[in-house]
Amino acid sequence: MKIEQFEDKGLAHYSYAILSESQREIVLIDPARNPQPYYAYAEQHQSKIVAVIETHPHADFVSAHLEIHQKTGATIYAHPMVRADYPHQPLDEGAILEVGGIKLKPLHTPGHSPDGISIVLEHEGKDKAVFTGDTLFIGDVGRPDLREHAGAMTAKREELARQLFRSTRDKLMQLEDEVLVYPAHGAGSLCGKGLSNANSSTIGAEKAGNYALQPMSEEAFVKLIVADQPFIPKYFGYNVSLNKAGAPAYLPSLEGVKRLGKIAEVKGSAVIVDARPQAQFKQGHLNGAINIQNGGKFETWLGSIVHPDEQFYLLAESEEALEELISKSAKIGYEQLIIGALVYNQQGGEQSAAFDAAAFKANKAAYTLIDIRNGSETKAGTFFDGAITIPLPELRERAGEIPTDKPVVVHCAGGYRSAAGSSILASVLPVKVLDMGEAINHLKENQQV
Repeated sequence: MKIEQFEDKGLAHYSYAILSESQREIVLIDPARNPQPYYAYAEQHQSKIVAVIETHPHADFVSAHLEIHQKTGATIYAHPMVRADYPHQPLDEGAILEVGGIKLKPLHTPGHSPDGISIVLEHEGKDKAVFTGDTLFIGDVGRPDLREHAGAMTAKREELARQLFRSTRDKLMQLEDEVLVYPAHGAGSLCGKGLSNANSSTIGAEKAGNYALQPMSEEAFVKLIVADQPFIPKYFGYNVSLNKAGAPAYLPSLEGVKRLGKIAEVKGSAVIVDARPQAQFKQGHLNGAINIQNGGKFETWLGSIVHPDEQFYLLAESEEALEELISKSAKIGYEQLIIGALVYNQQGGEQSAAFDAAAFKANKAAYTLIDIRNGSETKAGTFFDGAITIPLPELRERAGEIPTDKPVVVHCAGGYRSAAGSSILASVLPVKVLDMGEAINHLKENQQV
Protein backbone atom coordinates (compact mmCIF):
# COMPACT_ATOMS: atom_id res chain seq x y z
CA MET A 1 0.00 0.00 0.00
CA LYS A 2 1.27 3.45 -0.94
CA ILE A 3 -0.03 6.97 -0.37
CA GLU A 4 0.95 9.66 -2.86
CA GLN A 5 0.29 13.32 -2.08
CA PHE A 6 -0.18 15.79 -4.95
CA GLU A 7 0.23 19.52 -4.25
CA ASP A 8 -1.13 22.55 -6.07
CA LYS A 9 0.91 25.37 -4.55
CA GLY A 10 -1.21 28.16 -6.04
CA LEU A 11 -4.31 27.06 -4.14
CA ALA A 12 -2.43 25.30 -1.31
CA HIS A 13 -4.40 22.18 -2.20
CA TYR A 14 -3.46 18.57 -1.43
CA SER A 15 -5.00 15.58 -3.18
CA TYR A 16 -4.14 11.92 -2.74
CA ALA A 17 -3.75 8.62 -4.51
CA ILE A 18 -3.97 5.45 -2.43
CA LEU A 19 -2.38 2.56 -4.31
CA SER A 20 -3.11 -1.10 -3.60
CA GLU A 21 0.07 -2.68 -4.90
CA SER A 22 -1.35 -6.18 -4.71
CA GLN A 23 -4.38 -5.41 -6.88
CA ARG A 24 -2.91 -2.51 -8.88
CA GLU A 25 -5.91 -0.35 -8.03
CA ILE A 26 -5.97 3.33 -7.04
CA VAL A 27 -8.38 5.40 -5.00
CA LEU A 28 -8.18 9.17 -5.45
CA ILE A 29 -9.23 11.65 -2.78
CA ASP A 30 -10.17 15.25 -3.64
CA PRO A 31 -8.50 15.45 -7.07
CA ALA A 32 -7.67 18.82 -8.63
CA ARG A 33 -9.11 20.12 -11.93
CA ASN A 34 -6.30 18.77 -14.10
CA PRO A 35 -6.55 14.96 -14.08
CA GLN A 36 -3.33 14.34 -16.03
CA PRO A 37 -1.05 13.86 -12.97
CA TYR A 38 -3.33 11.10 -11.69
CA TYR A 39 -3.39 9.34 -15.06
CA ALA A 40 0.40 9.56 -15.18
CA TYR A 41 0.67 8.09 -11.68
CA ALA A 42 -1.62 5.21 -12.63
CA GLU A 43 0.39 4.53 -15.77
CA GLN A 44 3.66 4.68 -13.84
CA HIS A 45 2.41 2.01 -11.46
CA GLN A 46 0.56 0.02 -14.12
CA SER A 47 -2.59 0.45 -12.09
CA LYS A 48 -6.21 1.43 -12.61
CA ILE A 49 -8.10 4.27 -10.95
CA VAL A 50 -11.18 2.54 -9.52
CA ALA A 51 -12.62 5.12 -7.12
CA VAL A 52 -12.72 8.86 -6.48
CA ILE A 53 -13.79 10.16 -3.07
CA GLU A 54 -14.95 13.73 -2.61
CA THR A 55 -14.75 14.73 1.04
CA HIS A 56 -17.19 17.61 0.35
CA PRO A 57 -18.13 20.00 -2.49
CA HIS A 58 -15.05 22.20 -2.55
CA ALA A 59 -15.34 25.98 -2.54
CA ASP A 60 -11.80 27.00 -3.46
CA PHE A 61 -11.01 24.76 -6.43
CA VAL A 62 -12.75 22.70 -9.10
CA SER A 63 -12.38 18.93 -8.91
CA ALA A 64 -11.94 16.54 -11.85
CA HIS A 65 -14.05 13.78 -10.27
CA LEU A 66 -16.64 13.66 -13.07
CA GLU A 67 -14.07 13.68 -15.87
CA ILE A 68 -12.05 10.91 -14.18
CA HIS A 69 -15.22 8.83 -13.85
CA GLN A 70 -16.05 9.37 -17.51
CA LYS A 71 -12.57 8.41 -18.70
CA THR A 72 -11.70 5.52 -16.37
CA GLY A 73 -15.05 4.23 -15.17
CA ALA A 74 -14.01 4.91 -11.57
CA THR A 75 -16.87 5.14 -9.10
CA ILE A 76 -17.33 8.53 -7.42
CA TYR A 77 -18.22 8.49 -3.73
CA ALA A 78 -19.69 11.41 -1.78
CA HIS A 79 -21.82 11.92 1.30
CA PRO A 80 -25.59 11.65 0.69
CA MET A 81 -26.12 15.22 1.94
CA VAL A 82 -24.17 16.56 -1.04
CA ARG A 83 -27.13 15.61 -3.26
CA ALA A 84 -24.64 15.37 -6.09
CA ASP A 85 -25.88 15.75 -9.65
CA TYR A 86 -23.14 13.53 -11.11
CA PRO A 87 -23.21 9.68 -11.13
CA HIS A 88 -22.01 8.55 -7.71
CA GLN A 89 -22.38 6.16 -4.82
CA PRO A 90 -23.39 7.58 -1.43
CA LEU A 91 -20.71 7.10 1.21
CA ASP A 92 -21.65 7.59 4.83
CA GLU A 93 -20.41 6.60 8.23
CA GLY A 94 -20.71 2.87 8.86
CA ALA A 95 -19.89 1.87 5.30
CA ILE A 96 -16.57 0.28 4.35
CA LEU A 97 -14.94 0.64 0.95
CA GLU A 98 -12.46 -2.19 0.33
CA VAL A 99 -9.77 -1.97 -2.34
CA GLY A 100 -7.15 -4.73 -2.57
CA GLY A 101 -6.72 -5.36 1.14
CA ILE A 102 -7.16 -1.68 2.06
CA LYS A 103 -10.23 -0.61 3.99
CA LEU A 104 -11.49 2.96 3.73
CA LYS A 105 -13.92 3.90 6.49
CA PRO A 106 -15.84 7.18 6.21
CA LEU A 107 -16.59 9.37 9.21
CA HIS A 108 -19.28 12.00 8.84
CA THR A 109 -17.40 15.07 10.07
CA PRO A 110 -19.54 18.15 9.42
CA GLY A 111 -18.40 21.59 10.48
CA HIS A 112 -16.62 23.11 7.53
CA SER A 113 -19.61 21.93 5.53
CA PRO A 114 -22.72 19.94 6.54
CA ASP A 115 -21.79 17.17 4.09
CA GLY A 116 -18.12 16.74 4.97
CA ILE A 117 -16.54 13.33 5.48
CA SER A 118 -13.13 12.16 6.64
CA ILE A 119 -11.72 8.87 5.37
CA VAL A 120 -9.90 6.50 7.74
CA LEU A 121 -7.49 4.14 5.99
CA GLU A 122 -7.16 0.73 7.62
CA HIS A 123 -4.39 -1.62 6.49
CA GLU A 124 -3.54 -5.01 7.92
CA GLY A 125 -6.10 -4.57 10.68
CA LYS A 126 -4.88 -1.19 11.94
CA ASP A 127 -5.87 2.41 11.26
CA LYS A 128 -2.93 4.01 9.46
CA ALA A 129 -4.14 7.39 8.24
CA VAL A 130 -7.12 9.70 8.03
CA PHE A 131 -7.86 12.00 5.09
CA THR A 132 -9.61 14.91 6.77
CA GLY A 133 -10.66 17.07 3.82
CA ASP A 134 -11.34 20.56 5.17
CA THR A 135 -12.44 19.42 8.63
CA LEU A 136 -9.01 19.17 10.27
CA PHE A 137 -5.89 20.89 8.98
CA ILE A 138 -2.36 20.84 10.32
CA GLY A 139 -2.47 23.45 13.07
CA ASP A 140 -6.05 24.53 12.35
CA VAL A 141 -9.59 23.41 11.52
CA GLY A 142 -11.83 24.30 8.60
CA ARG A 143 -13.69 27.59 8.61
CA PRO A 144 -17.45 27.23 9.27
CA ASP A 145 -18.71 30.27 7.35
CA LEU A 146 -18.68 29.16 3.71
CA ARG A 147 -21.95 27.24 3.52
CA GLU A 148 -24.47 29.81 4.65
CA HIS A 149 -25.57 30.53 1.07
CA ALA A 150 -24.01 27.76 -1.06
CA GLY A 151 -24.55 24.07 -1.66
CA ALA A 152 -27.51 21.73 -1.42
CA MET A 153 -27.30 21.92 2.37
CA THR A 154 -26.74 25.29 4.02
CA ALA A 155 -26.19 26.16 7.67
CA LYS A 156 -25.27 29.18 9.77
CA ARG A 157 -21.65 29.52 10.80
CA GLU A 158 -22.41 29.11 14.53
CA GLU A 159 -24.32 25.88 13.86
CA LEU A 160 -21.50 24.53 11.72
CA ALA A 161 -18.92 25.54 14.34
CA ARG A 162 -20.83 23.45 16.87
CA GLN A 163 -20.81 20.53 14.48
CA LEU A 164 -17.08 21.04 14.00
CA PHE A 165 -16.55 20.89 17.76
CA ARG A 166 -18.27 17.51 17.91
CA SER A 167 -16.60 16.20 14.74
CA THR A 168 -13.15 16.89 16.12
CA ARG A 169 -13.78 15.78 19.72
CA ASP A 170 -16.11 12.82 19.22
CA LYS A 171 -14.60 11.38 16.03
CA LEU A 172 -11.18 12.53 14.85
CA MET A 173 -9.62 12.92 18.28
CA GLN A 174 -10.80 9.42 19.18
CA LEU A 175 -8.42 7.90 16.64
CA GLU A 176 -5.10 6.54 17.88
CA ASP A 177 -2.34 9.13 18.33
CA GLU A 178 -0.11 7.55 15.68
CA VAL A 179 -2.71 7.80 12.91
CA LEU A 180 -1.38 10.05 10.14
CA VAL A 181 -3.38 13.16 9.25
CA TYR A 182 -3.63 14.12 5.57
CA PRO A 183 -5.67 17.32 4.99
CA ALA A 184 -6.94 18.83 1.74
CA HIS A 185 -5.08 22.12 2.27
CA GLY A 186 -1.95 23.69 3.68
CA ALA A 187 -0.63 27.15 4.52
CA GLY A 188 -2.01 29.84 2.23
CA SER A 189 -5.47 28.33 1.83
CA LEU A 190 -8.47 30.54 2.57
CA CYS A 191 -10.38 27.53 3.95
CA GLY A 192 -8.88 28.21 7.39
CA LYS A 193 -7.10 31.01 9.21
CA GLY A 194 -3.87 29.56 10.58
CA LEU A 195 -2.76 26.52 8.61
CA SER A 196 0.73 25.12 9.13
CA ASN A 197 3.38 24.81 6.44
CA ALA A 198 3.56 21.08 7.19
CA ASN A 199 1.86 18.76 4.70
CA SER A 200 0.98 15.98 7.16
CA SER A 201 0.85 15.29 10.86
CA THR A 202 -0.53 12.78 13.36
CA ILE A 203 -3.60 12.81 15.53
CA GLY A 204 -1.36 12.91 18.60
CA ALA A 205 0.63 15.90 17.32
CA GLU A 206 -2.55 17.79 16.49
CA LYS A 207 -4.08 17.07 19.88
CA ALA A 208 -0.93 18.46 21.45
CA GLY A 209 -0.31 21.51 19.26
CA ASN A 210 -3.42 22.50 17.29
CA TYR A 211 -5.01 25.53 18.99
CA ALA A 212 -8.51 24.39 18.00
CA LEU A 213 -8.13 20.95 19.62
CA GLN A 214 -7.16 22.18 23.07
CA PRO A 215 -9.51 21.63 26.04
CA MET A 216 -12.30 24.21 25.96
CA SER A 217 -16.06 24.42 26.16
CA GLU A 218 -18.22 24.23 23.07
CA GLU A 219 -19.17 27.89 23.51
CA ALA A 220 -15.53 28.94 23.72
CA PHE A 221 -14.74 26.88 20.61
CA VAL A 222 -17.56 28.46 18.61
CA LYS A 223 -16.45 31.97 19.58
CA LEU A 224 -12.82 31.18 18.73
CA ILE A 225 -13.49 29.53 15.35
CA VAL A 226 -16.01 32.05 14.07
CA ALA A 227 -13.77 35.03 14.82
CA ASP A 228 -11.17 36.51 12.45
CA GLN A 229 -11.71 34.23 9.48
CA PRO A 230 -10.22 35.38 6.14
CA PHE A 231 -12.33 37.08 3.49
CA ILE A 232 -14.53 34.93 1.26
CA PRO A 233 -13.57 35.22 -2.43
CA LYS A 234 -16.40 35.84 -4.88
CA TYR A 235 -15.85 32.51 -6.64
CA PHE A 236 -16.33 30.21 -3.63
CA GLY A 237 -20.10 29.71 -3.98
CA TYR A 238 -19.70 29.23 -7.73
CA ASN A 239 -17.18 26.43 -7.17
CA VAL A 240 -19.44 24.66 -4.66
CA SER A 241 -22.19 24.58 -7.28
CA LEU A 242 -19.82 23.55 -10.07
CA ASN A 243 -18.40 20.70 -8.00
CA LYS A 244 -21.88 19.54 -7.04
CA ALA A 245 -22.75 19.32 -10.75
CA GLY A 246 -19.36 18.15 -12.03
CA ALA A 247 -17.06 20.32 -14.14
CA PRO A 248 -16.54 19.94 -17.89
CA ALA A 249 -13.48 18.00 -19.08
CA TYR A 250 -10.26 19.95 -18.47
CA LEU A 251 -8.33 19.93 -21.77
CA PRO A 252 -11.37 20.40 -24.07
CA SER A 253 -12.46 23.32 -21.90
CA LEU A 254 -9.03 24.94 -22.19
CA GLU A 255 -9.07 24.41 -25.94
CA GLY A 256 -12.50 26.01 -26.10
CA VAL A 257 -11.17 29.38 -24.89
CA LYS A 258 -11.08 31.74 -27.87
CA ARG A 259 -7.57 33.01 -28.67
CA LEU A 260 -7.65 36.46 -30.19
CA GLY A 261 -5.28 37.64 -32.89
CA LYS A 262 -5.34 41.40 -32.39
CA ILE A 263 -6.24 43.98 -29.80
CA ALA A 264 -9.11 45.29 -31.93
CA GLU A 265 -11.04 42.13 -31.06
CA VAL A 266 -11.32 43.30 -27.42
CA LYS A 267 -14.69 45.01 -27.61
CA GLY A 268 -17.56 46.14 -25.43
CA SER A 269 -17.68 46.87 -21.73
CA ALA A 270 -16.58 43.47 -20.42
CA VAL A 271 -13.90 43.27 -17.73
CA ILE A 272 -10.31 43.23 -19.01
CA VAL A 273 -7.83 41.29 -16.88
CA ASP A 274 -4.29 42.29 -17.83
CA ALA A 275 -1.92 39.82 -16.15
CA ARG A 276 1.34 41.33 -17.37
CA PRO A 277 3.98 42.50 -14.86
CA GLN A 278 3.02 45.84 -13.37
CA ALA A 279 5.95 47.68 -14.96
CA GLN A 280 4.70 46.72 -18.43
CA PHE A 281 1.11 47.49 -17.51
CA LYS A 282 1.98 50.97 -16.26
CA GLN A 283 3.82 51.75 -19.50
CA GLY A 284 0.66 51.23 -21.52
CA HIS A 285 -2.61 49.31 -21.17
CA LEU A 286 -6.18 49.22 -22.41
CA ASN A 287 -8.59 51.65 -20.82
CA GLY A 288 -10.29 50.13 -17.78
CA ALA A 289 -8.00 47.09 -17.56
CA ILE A 290 -7.37 45.51 -14.16
CA ASN A 291 -3.76 44.52 -13.49
CA ILE A 292 -3.99 41.12 -11.76
CA GLN A 293 -0.40 40.01 -12.24
CA ASN A 294 0.50 36.43 -13.00
CA GLY A 295 1.94 35.04 -9.78
CA GLY A 296 1.56 32.41 -7.10
CA LYS A 297 -1.96 33.54 -6.16
CA PHE A 298 -3.30 34.71 -9.52
CA GLU A 299 -6.31 32.38 -9.45
CA THR A 300 -7.30 33.46 -5.93
CA TRP A 301 -7.20 37.16 -6.79
CA LEU A 302 -8.91 36.61 -10.13
CA GLY A 303 -11.79 34.90 -8.33
CA SER A 304 -11.81 37.55 -5.61
CA ILE A 305 -12.00 40.56 -7.93
CA VAL A 306 -14.02 39.22 -10.87
CA HIS A 307 -17.49 37.92 -10.06
CA PRO A 308 -18.52 34.53 -11.53
CA ASP A 309 -21.50 36.27 -13.15
CA GLU A 310 -19.11 38.38 -15.25
CA GLN A 311 -17.20 37.59 -18.41
CA PHE A 312 -13.72 38.91 -19.07
CA TYR A 313 -10.88 39.26 -21.55
CA LEU A 314 -7.51 37.84 -20.49
CA LEU A 315 -4.27 39.50 -21.59
CA ALA A 316 -0.67 38.29 -21.13
CA GLU A 317 2.79 39.30 -22.31
CA SER A 318 3.58 36.05 -24.18
CA GLU A 319 1.97 32.91 -25.58
CA GLU A 320 3.53 30.84 -22.83
CA ALA A 321 2.21 33.13 -20.10
CA LEU A 322 -1.23 33.22 -21.72
CA GLU A 323 -1.58 29.43 -21.74
CA GLU A 324 -0.43 29.29 -18.13
CA LEU A 325 -3.02 31.88 -17.15
CA ILE A 326 -5.83 30.05 -18.93
CA SER A 327 -4.85 26.90 -17.01
CA LYS A 328 -4.81 28.80 -13.73
CA SER A 329 -8.23 30.26 -14.50
CA ALA A 330 -9.52 26.73 -15.06
CA LYS A 331 -8.54 25.68 -11.54
CA ILE A 332 -11.49 27.76 -10.32
CA GLY A 333 -13.71 27.16 -13.33
CA TYR A 334 -13.14 30.65 -14.73
CA GLU A 335 -11.94 29.50 -18.15
CA GLN A 336 -15.67 29.33 -18.95
CA LEU A 337 -15.93 33.09 -18.35
CA ILE A 338 -13.14 34.13 -20.74
CA ILE A 339 -14.54 35.91 -23.80
CA GLY A 340 -11.14 35.96 -25.46
CA ALA A 341 -7.45 35.56 -24.58
CA LEU A 342 -4.74 37.66 -26.16
CA VAL A 343 -0.99 38.29 -26.15
CA TYR A 344 -0.62 42.05 -25.59
CA ASN A 345 2.88 43.29 -26.40
CA GLN A 346 2.05 46.53 -28.16
CA GLN A 347 3.20 50.01 -27.23
CA GLY A 348 0.86 52.83 -26.38
CA GLY A 349 -2.46 52.88 -24.60
CA GLU A 350 -3.28 54.30 -21.18
CA GLN A 351 -0.32 55.04 -18.91
CA SER A 352 -0.33 54.91 -15.12
CA ALA A 353 0.75 57.95 -13.12
CA ALA A 354 4.06 57.44 -11.32
CA PHE A 355 4.18 57.51 -7.54
CA ASP A 356 6.69 60.01 -6.12
CA ALA A 357 7.81 58.68 -2.73
CA ALA A 358 9.67 61.88 -1.80
CA ALA A 359 6.66 64.09 -2.54
CA PHE A 360 4.41 61.78 -0.58
CA LYS A 361 6.74 61.68 2.40
CA ALA A 362 7.03 65.49 2.40
CA ASN A 363 3.26 66.08 2.46
CA LYS A 364 1.09 63.05 3.22
CA ALA A 365 -1.89 65.27 3.90
CA ALA A 366 -2.04 66.10 0.20
CA TYR A 367 -3.23 62.59 -0.62
CA THR A 368 -6.14 60.29 0.17
CA LEU A 369 -4.66 56.99 1.32
CA ILE A 370 -6.43 53.70 0.57
CA ASP A 371 -5.29 50.60 2.46
CA ILE A 372 -6.49 47.53 0.52
CA ARG A 373 -5.20 44.84 2.87
CA ASN A 374 -7.65 42.32 4.27
CA GLY A 375 -9.57 42.88 7.47
CA SER A 376 -7.45 40.37 9.37
CA GLU A 377 -4.39 42.44 8.42
CA THR A 378 -5.81 45.85 9.32
CA LYS A 379 -7.33 44.72 12.61
CA ALA A 380 -4.19 45.87 14.43
CA GLY A 381 -4.34 49.25 12.69
CA THR A 382 -3.18 50.96 9.53
CA PHE A 383 0.35 51.79 8.40
CA PHE A 384 -0.60 55.47 8.00
CA ASP A 385 -2.86 57.58 10.19
CA GLY A 386 -6.06 58.53 8.43
CA ALA A 387 -5.89 55.80 5.78
CA ILE A 388 -9.21 54.49 4.52
CA THR A 389 -9.40 50.70 4.63
CA ILE A 390 -11.21 48.93 1.79
CA PRO A 391 -10.07 45.32 1.17
CA LEU A 392 -9.13 44.60 -2.44
CA PRO A 393 -11.98 42.09 -3.01
CA GLU A 394 -14.47 44.87 -2.16
CA LEU A 395 -12.77 47.72 -4.02
CA ARG A 396 -14.75 47.60 -7.27
CA GLU A 397 -18.03 47.71 -5.37
CA ARG A 398 -16.96 50.38 -2.85
CA ALA A 399 -14.97 52.78 -5.01
CA GLY A 400 -17.76 55.35 -4.65
CA GLU A 401 -16.90 55.73 -0.95
CA ILE A 402 -13.52 57.26 -1.75
CA PRO A 403 -13.21 61.09 -1.57
CA THR A 404 -12.07 62.68 -4.81
CA ASP A 405 -10.78 66.04 -3.59
CA LYS A 406 -7.14 64.87 -3.58
CA PRO A 407 -4.96 62.45 -5.51
CA VAL A 408 -5.46 58.89 -4.29
CA VAL A 409 -2.60 56.64 -3.19
CA VAL A 410 -3.23 52.88 -2.95
CA HIS A 411 -1.11 50.54 -0.85
CA CYS A 412 -1.14 46.95 0.39
CA ALA A 413 1.52 45.09 2.40
CA GLY A 414 4.18 44.54 -0.24
CA GLY A 415 3.16 45.88 -3.66
CA TYR A 416 1.46 42.99 -5.50
CA ARG A 417 -2.15 43.79 -4.60
CA SER A 418 -1.78 47.54 -4.94
CA ALA A 419 -1.11 47.10 -8.66
CA ALA A 420 -4.59 45.61 -9.00
CA GLY A 421 -6.18 48.08 -6.61
CA SER A 422 -4.76 51.19 -8.25
CA SER A 423 -5.75 49.94 -11.72
CA ILE A 424 -9.32 49.42 -10.52
CA LEU A 425 -9.60 52.92 -9.08
CA ALA A 426 -7.78 54.67 -11.94
CA SER A 427 -10.55 53.76 -14.35
CA VAL A 428 -13.45 54.92 -12.15
CA LEU A 429 -12.25 57.90 -10.08
CA PRO A 430 -12.03 61.44 -11.56
CA VAL A 431 -8.71 62.13 -9.82
CA LYS A 432 -5.13 60.90 -10.20
CA VAL A 433 -4.60 57.45 -8.71
CA LEU A 434 -1.10 56.37 -7.64
CA ASP A 435 0.24 52.94 -6.78
CA MET A 436 2.61 53.02 -3.80
CA GLY A 437 3.83 49.57 -4.80
CA GLU A 438 6.95 48.26 -3.11
CA ALA A 439 7.67 51.71 -1.65
CA ILE A 440 5.38 50.67 1.21
CA ASN A 441 8.29 48.67 2.61
CA HIS A 442 10.25 51.79 3.54
CA LEU A 443 7.46 54.36 3.87
CA LYS A 444 5.10 52.72 6.36
CA GLU A 445 5.07 54.49 9.70
CA ASN A 446 2.95 52.45 12.10
CA GLN A 447 4.82 49.14 12.36
CA GLN A 448 2.56 46.22 13.23
CA VAL A 449 3.49 43.08 15.09
